Amino acid sequence: MTVTIDGSYGEGGGQILRTALGLSALLGRDVEIERIRAGREKPGLRPQHLAGIRALARIAGAKVEGDEIGSQSLSFSPNKVRGGVYRFNVAEERGSAGAVTLVLQVILLPLCFSSSSSEVTLLGGTHVPWSPPFHYLSMVLLPTLVRMGFCCEAEIDKWGWYPKGGGVVRVKIVPVGEVQSIDLSTRGRPRRIFGISGISNLPAHIALRQKERARQRIKERLRLVPDIQIMDNAPSPGQGTVLFLVLESEGGLSGFTALGRRGKRAEEVADEAVQQLIGHINSEGCIDPHLSDQVIPFAALAKGKSVFTTSRITRHLLTNIWVVKQFLDVWVEVEGGEGEAGRVEIHP
Repeated sequence: MTVTIDGSYGEGGGQILRTALGLSALLGRDVEIERIRAGREKPGLRPQHLAGIRALARIAGAKVEGDEIGSQSLSFSPNKVRGGVYRFNVAEERGSAGAVTLVLQVILLPLCFSSSSSEVTLLGGTHVPWSPPFHYLSMVLLPTLVRMGFCCEAEIDKWGWYPKGGGVVRVKIVPVGEVQSIDLSTRGRPRRIFGISGISNLPAHIALRQKERARQRIKERLRLVPDIQIMDNAPSPGQGTVLFLVLESEGGLSGFTALGRRGKRAEEVADEAVQQLIGHINSEGCIDPHLSDQVIPFAALAKGKSVFTTSRITRHLLTNIWVVKQFLDVWVEVEGGEGEAGRVEIHP
């Protein structure tokens, strides 16, 4: 039976597309998605969405209709997901620094359940606005999934900044056995704060200033000394700067990102990331808002109940829960309103 999805529901963005397609391929169920990104300034499919669709179509041997730039409707009919060696370029259809991490969101879940291991190379943006950077994937999301029984690891060969892109990421995926439920309900004490201050093709003092400003503010506000690694010559065809911080607590991991841009001082980049970190610590949530929506499809496939608390209930989270429930018979309880700290229980 075909699942029909309203692509304008809730948050109304690309996350609906990514989650719906991943579950379609995993479960072998046809899906039709209508009104894709209907409320956005540029509605319909963009290059990075198209890259994800075509990557998954190749992996799942799917028949696809509507896969073109600007299309607001898509039909996806999967066959069998096959692990293997794959290479996908976000800029293949049109020059783009579209995020490789968002393309990976489409294909990661079904590849975790394929019958053989996979090695995937992704080309495109690795540290670009409005998407999780590579280091969020490698330092926060994948380690959390490992706790649930998944076996995935990622490495970066080249960094891709907006607008040039050109990053290269390699991901290894071993099929999962049984998905374990996870309890991320209690944050507990902070164990450490660590991260990176990275730049490409810019003066080295920028990375140092980002690091020193972040260290100073974290020591003053939290009385902790963060371990921030400077990467002042990250290989890339473009220019860019990032400060990425990870809070490792007794209960779990959370990540906080700030990207530089022309005219934005290094100290502003540091302040932005540290403010996110402090705001999270001042709440009672165990995990950050981005991890909360990304973990939902994986937790919905676990054998038992999973639970987590988050520093902010987002529309992304609520929308992703809705999409998952269109495919799976799961009961999800959300305590807390949008924009507030909250608790989520997932009962498969």
